[in-house]
Amino acid sequence: MSDKLNNFTTTSRTGIIPRIKMIRGEIIRKLIHFMIAFVPLLAMINKPMTFMILGTGIFFYIIVETLRLQGRNVILISNITEMSARDRDRGKFVLGPVTLALGAMLALTLYPEPAGRIAIYALAFGDGFASLAGKLTGWIKLPFTRGKTLAGFLACFFVVFIISFRILGNPLFALLIAATAAILEVLPTDDFDNILIPLGTGLVTALLVGAL
Repeated sequence: MSDKLNNFTTTSRTGIIPRIKMIRGEIIRKLIHFMIAFVPLLAMINKPMTFMILGTGIFFYIIVETLRLQGRNVILISNITEMSARDRDRGKFVLGPVTLALGAMLALTLYPEPAGRIAIYALAFGDGFASLAGKLTGWIKLPFTRGKTLAGFLACFFVVFIISFRILGNPLFALLIAATAAILEVLPTDDFDNILIPLGTGLVTALLVGAL
């Protein structure tokens, strides 16, 4: 009986610890995601400065990540990257922060207000909450999505719907924009959803509001 109890306890711990690490990594990744939501505000203050900040951030991150892969860690930044890296990224260049900044820059470049702002918020909050919901409560997997979940799809849809409705005040437009973001989020594109979500969401928003 004692051996069985010890084995059960050991199995439980070996199952719980990786899940805690996985959830911790996802929270760190999504906090970075949420920070991109400051981009529209910065762009309203000074758009060229915003591009300079994002471009400089990409350049600096590429240098730091290259050094990390060479075994030369940069204090704090390399540690955050290690903790937030997914299993598929272990030992590889973690591309997420680069595509995140590029997605925001493309949204600012291609789409005027309010399409650019909605596109970036969809990237920051729609994709962010989708990943958190999927990791925490995502027991129902969607077919052909390489592990994306129904919970993540619904979280992205409702978050983007609320954001779009608050900005545009049109429930039909908000429904179409949210559906676009949610569909793009579940596509099995790995870190490139950081580009596809703002591009697709911004395009649909711009077409709906007549900005293009």
